[in-house]
Amino acid sequence: MNRAYLALAGLQMALIFWFSAQPGDTVGIPAPWDKLVHAGVYALLGHFLAQGTQRPLFSWSLAVLYGLSDEIHQMFVPGRVFDLGDWLADAGGAALAILAWSALSRRAGRLQR
Repeated sequence: MNRAYLALAGLQMALIFWFSAQPGDTVGIPAPWDKLVHAGVYALLGHFLAQGTQRPLFSWSLAVLYGLSDEIHQMFVPGRVFDLGDWLADAGGAALAILAWSALSRRAGRLQR
């Protein structure tokens, strides 16, 4: 377990929460760019979680559940909604980063099976 990466994951989660708490009229990322932003933000979260826990499936599950909680949170923010496409972009971004990290870690012999 790498606590520095877990701390970065916690910071990333706090930033996601803060941005998600902004009212809808202050968010101005047009489609389809918003999905790329979601994927990128959650790719970074997935990377931090994978580095921190060294457990790819667990890391992906945490990122996906956090993405779900984020979308639910947005239902209570004025001008924001639950968007299934955003959640899928979150899950996909986290998956891509974790799969890449896992492959590189196996190649380097650092990932325990």
